[in-house]
Amino acid sequence: MHELLVPTEMAKADRLTVEGGRSGLELMEKAGLAVANAAGRLTTYERRVILLAGPGNNGGDAFVAARHLKQRGFVAEVFLLGRADKLKGDALEAYQSLRLDVTPIADQMPPLSELGPYDLIVDGLFGAGLDRPLEGVSLELVAAINASAARVLAIDLPSGLDGRTGQVMGDAVNADATITFFRGKPGHYLFPGRGLCGALNISQIGIQETVFPEVAIDAFVNTPELWAAALPEPQVDGHKYNRGHLVIYSGDEFHTGAARLAALAGQRVGAGLTTVLAPTPAARIHAMHLSSVMVRPSDNPKQFEDHLGDIRLNAVVIGPAAGVGEVTRKAVHFSITRDRHVVLDADALTAFAGDSEGLAGLIKGAHGQQVLTPHEGEFARLFPDISADRSLSKIEKARVAAEQSGAIVVLKGADTVVAAPDGRAAVNTNGTPWLATGGSGDVLAGIIGGLLAQGVSGFEAAAMGVWLHGRAAELCGPMLVPEELISQLPAAYASAQV
Repeated sequence: MHELLVPTEMAKADRLTVEGGRSGLELMEKAGLAVANAAGRLTTYERRVILLAGPGNNGGDAFVAARHLKQRGFVAEVFLLGRADKLKGDALEAYQSLRLDVTPIADQMPPLSELGPYDLIVDGLFGAGLDRPLEGVSLELVAAINASAARVLAIDLPSGLDGRTGQVMGDAVNADATITFFRGKPGHYLFPGRGLCGALNISQIGIQETVFPEVAIDAFVNTPELWAAALPEPQVDGHKYNRGHLVIYSGDEFHTGAARLAALAGQRVGAGLTTVLAPTPAARIHAMHLSSVMVRPSDNPKQFEDHLGDIRLNAVVIGPAAGVGEVTRKAVHFSITRDRHVVLDADALTAFAGDSEGLAGLIKGAHGQQVLTPHEGEFARLFPDISADRSLSKIEKARVAAEQSGAIVVLKGADTVVAAPDGRAAVNTNGTPWLATGGSGDVLAGIIGGLLAQGVSGFEAAAMGVWLHGRAAELCGPMLVPEELISQLPAAYASAQV
């Protein structure tokens, strides 16, 4: 599992490890050695490194790294933010064992351009413990690092980055690589932090997984390890009726493409039967395009409700180009209150804008699995107060929305977050920028719906669907169109089996 620890949880894991018999200095020695090894891989023939040490344990890691680099023949110059007599604890011991000249940075630092040629800057100024925006000399240092032509290695986190939220506090180092320890933090994976960390290396320095019972973990990187055991597979003696029947709710005749994309995606991931319910003019268009997906006319809410009278229709996707208004709201109402598994996307979410409590009332009284798939704009319309709360990370926003609504929330974006009402959350890291095209969200909704139809539980279906969607995009390569995502789903599924 790729667990994520917020800075306070990481600090607790450190403390528990020390209480268990490991010294803090031992952990620092191993961390500094890992930094030195990473620095060595990033340098070229000059073999000259500038290490910027902060007043805390990040600075201690930099001191240890400098000692190892010096022993290996590197030219290592160390600058300390503040005064050496202010150091304490393990960082002070690491400083005392350095045996290198350290230049203090009191009021200002000489411009990096005046320090001669160098390969690498090691940013050991501030790590996850930073709790306020940078200012003064610290802010100037970050600007100087970012203006330098040298490569940059950040220790733990790029200085100025919030490890909990991934947000920039005043300014932040733009690193080529980041080395952190034991487990990653949300700030490594949430934007803009993810874009500032560069290549992320997680080094194991002696903290054991035995700390987890006391450090409650409920956030993860979304990888197949998280849900591979739930991947649906047809049974040898199975048939189409026990693989679920997915329903796609279609918009009018001028908005049929989105529903077809969702239907084909749901069918592709294994739904035994897939039906598009559409107004008669739209149904005729669907019928000309679809072969193995069934089409049924549904001209009003009563007809839609009658179709759902068949209990075999166990999962519904509503939203892709469905239209915003009372008819869509009624379709949502019928689907949820009939205890179907439901994916609400796009127009179905906007139809409840400003009425998240009404939607939550439907969901919390039902027995099916409900998944909401908003992008940032739809999320802001449905959950305006949560969206506007700048103190919350993207993970925390999705969690609060999931708890309030009773649904699984898929808060989409380059760092899509999947959150459950029980607090579990997963941050997705695969995919490509080419997914930012009309129709790709319809494919995702269909994938999740198809997985729900086969009996995959809500959180796993959402996390699995998001990962498969991203992996399919990677397999498509540049200039993808949504139809190609569907064709790459079998290969994505194969690569998810661990």
